[in-house]
Amino acid sequence: MAKLNRWRAAGLLVLAGALAASPLQMGSDGKMAGADGEYAALTAEVNDILQDESLDGALAGVSIRKADSGEKIYDHFGDIRLKPASTMKLFTLAAALETLGEEHRFSTEIHTDGELKGKVLHGNLYLKGKGDPTLLEEDFERFAQELKAQGIHKVKGDLVGDDSWFDDERLSEDMTWKNEVYYVGAQVSALTASPNKDYDAGSIIVEANAGDSAGDEVRVSLSPETDYVTITNNAKTVAAGEPKTLSITRDHGTNEIIVEGNIPEQGSRTREWIAVDEPSGYALSLFGKALDKEGVELIGNSQTGMGVTPEGSRMLVEHQSMTLAELSIPFMKLSNNGHGEALAKEMGRVVKGEGSWEAGLDVMEATAGKLGVNNDTIHLRDASGMSHVNLIPANEITQLLAGAQGEPWFDTYLESLPVAGASERFVGGTLRNRMKGTAAEGNVQAKTGSLSAVSSLAGYATTQDGERMIFAIILNNDLANVTPIENAIAEAIAGYQAE
Repeated sequence: MAKLNRWRAAGLLVLAGALAASPLQMGSDGKMAGADGEYAALTAEVNDILQDESLDGALAGVSIRKADSGEKIYDHFGDIRLKPASTMKLFTLAAALETLGEEHRFSTEIHTDGELKGKVLHGNLYLKGKGDPTLLEEDFERFAQELKAQGIHKVKGDLVGDDSWFDDERLSEDMTWKNEVYYVGAQVSALTASPNKDYDAGSIIVEANAGDSAGDEVRVSLSPETDYVTITNNAKTVAAGEPKTLSITRDHGTNEIIVEGNIPEQGSRTREWIAVDEPSGYALSLFGKALDKEGVELIGNSQTGMGVTPEGSRMLVEHQSMTLAELSIPFMKLSNNGHGEALAKEMGRVVKGEGSWEAGLDVMEATAGKLGVNNDTIHLRDASGMSHVNLIPANEITQLLAGAQGEPWFDTYLESLPVAGASERFVGGTLRNRMKGTAAEGNVQAKTGSLSAVSSLAGYATTQDGERMIFAIILNNDLANVTPIENAIAEAIAGYQAE
């Protein structure tokens, strides 16, 4: 059986190479892709691009449609299911805009089950998270200020965090241990916090700088400052000119951040966005710190921990996040994984009454089906695209993008996509340094995707004749840098002019 499996694996590798580099460029319907007709020149150019030797042994799915009609004009194995990487977020945002609405906001509430007598609150304070991935340290400080303005100077009770709006499954089922340590794989909770306005929820920024002279300990700082994590600093400053070997990571299953290696004198700083373990406690610690800073004192046998806000409690403070339309910018421009997973759970909670991945992915599939996607040929495992088990054909991505055009939220959807060559970070996003000086610059609006041995690009481009096209490029099993191939195809579409 083992020998048979090896032969089957070898056969699949041969097939992958054939699919990537077949000179016939067969479409899903078994016909040569655009061998003649109106777009023959574009077809020939894309076919030629796909002969690049960096695709040897890889698998390429390419789909191009006319935006006005949805008609496919190019199909290179567009019905082959491939790993989409972060182009998965196209499905997530479409479903969120459709089911939650552009004006949807996440809320965070502070409740009490006690009474205020003089300046003392006799009872517990509950910090109830409802999925907001955009809470900053300054928001917790504002909560403390509002409570003090209501006359609360002391709390004789517990400080309780409530993350029950979502389930307690923190990581999607295919998240790797390596990614879990960093912001790209941060744990998902209904109560969480972000370190800055990129809103990488559940993470903390760790910065390391060289000491004053060789032999000094490396200086390490946190943003925000919190005692929720501990630092083990084994890093040293070395003489100028020596190699920089610094690393920052987190010990798995703990909140111990480990800094190791060397930084040369006057060397550049190192920063890492480290995901915390149990972000609900992280958020609660920032709230406790804010209360202390404001002079709101926990007295008696007060404790800090997790629980559920009781029925009949009284709400003291409510905070509303930015709208989903506003959140779509950092989500898509910066390809924020945490936003995708939080939106999936929020969709599950709002639509199905269950803040889980399973419920959220069901909502995503339903929306995809409404937009014309054949759900029988897709397989969704998360909402960010981090899973290597997600499978979507290129033709179904272009179908989703075609169907989205007729929806009232489409302008928001389109605006959220990175713009090729646009240097402003929240405009160009992950495409800000790509396709500069070409017909695609300022023209192509598309979502990028990248995983180990996976690269993708999908979105919209306008030809030189003013015709909008929809495209999806999914490259799997690559062992080289294949983004130039994606760029070349997008540039070919943007530069196309009918003879």
